[in-house]
Amino acid sequence: MIRLKKTAWILLAVCILILSACGLAEEKNTTEKESEQTTEVSGEEKVEVTQEIVEEEPIEESTEEIREPLYELNPANWTLQPIGDANPKVVLLTIDDAPDKYAVEMAKTLKDLDVPAIFFVNGHFLLTDEQKANLKEISDMGFAIGNHTQTHANLKDISEEQQQEEILKVNETVEAVIGEKPKFFRAPFGINTDFSRSLVENEGMQLMNWTYGYDWEKEYMNAESLKDIMVNTEYLTDGANLLMHDRKWTAEALPGIVEGFRAKGYDFIDPHTIKGIE
Repeated sequence: MIRLKKTAWILLAVCILILSACGLAEEKNTTEKESEQTTEVSGEEKVEVTQEIVEEEPIEESTEEIREPLYELNPANWTLQPIGDANPKVVLLTIDDAPDKYAVEMAKTLKDLDVPAIFFVNGHFLLTDEQKANLKEISDMGFAIGNHTQTHANLKDISEEQQQEEILKVNETVEAVIGEKPKFFRAPFGINTDFSRSLVENEGMQLMNWTYGYDWEKEYMNAESLKDIMVNTEYLTDGANLLMHDRKWTAEALPGIVEGFRAKGYDFIDPHTIKGIE
């Protein structure tokens, strides 16, 4: 009898251990399943949050207009030659010695007339905040900016070191004011040196001279005579590169000059479409 009781107690203890083990196993499985479900939910939430962030991020698009070159310079006479089927009956307007006294007024006149141009600037006209503001205003109107040296020195009469300072100082000032360096370079008096040509090329500027101009000659220092000679000169040709300056009489002659060219069927070249400034 005693042996039977001991056997029964042993069997009971074994059963209890088996049942406990089964309970622990089931609890473990339940916990693991809950953990897996939590992980899956967390993963889904992370994906959704990531997708929302991606969808809300603004897409940056370039607003800069890409313009194909339509004209290229002919260094034999500094005229602009059409590329492909571009209109050959055109002229290019350029204004030197800006921004002295009348450049902003001239820019506003050309803007009203829907005529593009290059304003070639001198560093000695970019010394004060007011002068720099004038340059910024001209640039903001959409006009191309060119480098005409710091002090309007004759490059052949100064050293290479001085030539470098004359050119690079203007580039630095212009870039600081409008955010980009000049796209064109014109030497004072149209006189370049081998050094200046090389430097201009390395700076990525288009070297430019002119076809004709008259407003520095005494007989053309009035609006009426200047208007007449600019439009009716024998040197007028398709693609002519026209030189004018920041002068009172030139500012007064501008509307008549534009009207005279249009009456002859000429259009005006956008400097941004000249090959070599890409």
